[in-house]
Amino acid sequence: MKLYITTILLAIVSGTSSTFAQIRSNNAVSSTVGGQSVFLDASANGFSGSTNSGKGLAFPRTNLTTFTFVTPTTGALNFPTGYDGMIVYNSGTGNTPGTGSGVGAQAVTPGFYYFSNPTAGPGNYTTAGGRWLPIAGNPKVNFTNSEVATNTLVNNAQVYAIKGQFTATGSSTAVDIPAPTGMTALYGITIYKAGTNTVYDRSLYSYTLATTAGNAITGSPSMSVVYPSGTYDYVIEYLK
Repeated sequence: MKLYITTILLAIVSGTSSTFAQIRSNNAVSSTVGGQSVFLDASANGFSGSTNSGKGLAFPRTNLTTFTFVTPTTGALNFPTGYDGMIVYNSGTGNTPGTGSGVGAQAVTPGFYYFSNPTAGPGNYTTAGGRWLPIAGNPKVNFTNSEVATNTLVNNAQVYAIKGQFTATGSSTAVDIPAPTGMTALYGITIYKAGTNTVYDRSLYSYTLATTAGNAITGSPSMSVVYPSGTYDYVIEYLK
């Protein structure tokens, strides 16, 4: 029995070395990968003979709040793209570390992410200039009082969001909506009746990047409006 297992292992090793640059799928090894647009065919009927017995692709799971890269060096077999385009399923909630994982302190939530590192290439294999970006179709963002990354990019820049609350006096258009840490521009805002899911407004007359009182003026871009006295929840979306 031991000889039998050893023989199989040797055959696998031998087969691996002889089929380098070829892909085994659907119980076959393709010898024409170089002339095809797809390098892997894992369609269901190739395995089971029935399209009713589907096969899914399970992406690697990792926690991006603790993930670090093994830094690429040089050569075609050492990821000359600097991992640009690498896809993972993130299981963690929090911020990415500041070393070895692209740009540090990126807010991430569970879902699919890809590593964007477009400046990498011949002579530059570092991951330091890259960042993790959510793939469209991530689970819906759960807005909380802590910063989260949304599924929106503007000119390749990540849009972040945070939930808060302000009180309107009923006599003034000025309300307090402090600028989140690192915010450089307002992307959008949604204002709710406090404690409900009823949208009250999606605009402000003006917004000042400051943490002082009264930095936001309620209303629309064309007219300031005094909100009725009461408490309001908001989700502010912004760029850094």
